[in-house]
Amino acid sequence: MQTEQKQIIAKAALDYIRPHLNKNMVIGVGTGSTANCFIDQLASAKHLFDGAVASSEATAERLQKYGIPVYDLNSVNHLPFYIDGADEATEHCHLIKGGGAALTREKIVAAVADKFICIADGSKLVKRLGTFPLPVEVIPMARSYVARELVKIGASPEYRQGVITDNGNIILDLWHLDITDPVNLEEKINQITGVVTNGLFACRPADLLMLSDDNQVKSYHAGQVC
Repeated sequence: MQTEQKQIIAKAALDYIRPHLNKNMVIGVGTGSTANCFIDQLASAKHLFDGAVASSEATAERLQKYGIPVYDLNSVNHLPFYIDGADEATEHCHLIKGGGAALTREKIVAAVADKFICIADGSKLVKRLGTFPLPVEVIPMARSYVARELVKIGASPEYRQGVITDNGNIILDLWHLDITDPVNLEEKINQITGVVTNGLFACRPADLLMLSDDNQVKSYHAGQVC
């Protein structure tokens, strides 16, 4: 059922951007199971745009499998859209991302894009972020220090064993966080020396959150149902 909802929302996202695609356009594509569903849909429209920037090596491989050109972000001047999933989302378009350990590249691509479209099945919508553990990408030599600092802010950090990010770093997953102020918490964690970034997308939230639930598509922007 969840897979079906992901396919529905992936198609809805493609329908949303399709009228705006052109031969000179490069779009950003995220990482994860919902993003994979979007890539599968995007293949049918690959003749309408130039190519894509991928937020992970896995996404790049999937895009290339469909014959969609993949560009380095440094070679792209303009990114009108970035489409990606989320592990948790609120009606205010604040997100937790990073379950697939691609949070840093996802955050970079989202920062560059004019419009960040987050797509997810309805189970990802929450009143308050924090049930899903918050991923933090950390420079390996700083792991223990960062973990101690995170304990001071009330988190229970857990080292994600056997996971190395595409950037060569490690992931600490933070449990038991009561995220009442995601913008402040995002900034606070990022100020810890050794942290690359964390999986809160609140300083730069999604511009549009599209959710599929019971085959219905709902869209949220700044907390308002569209």
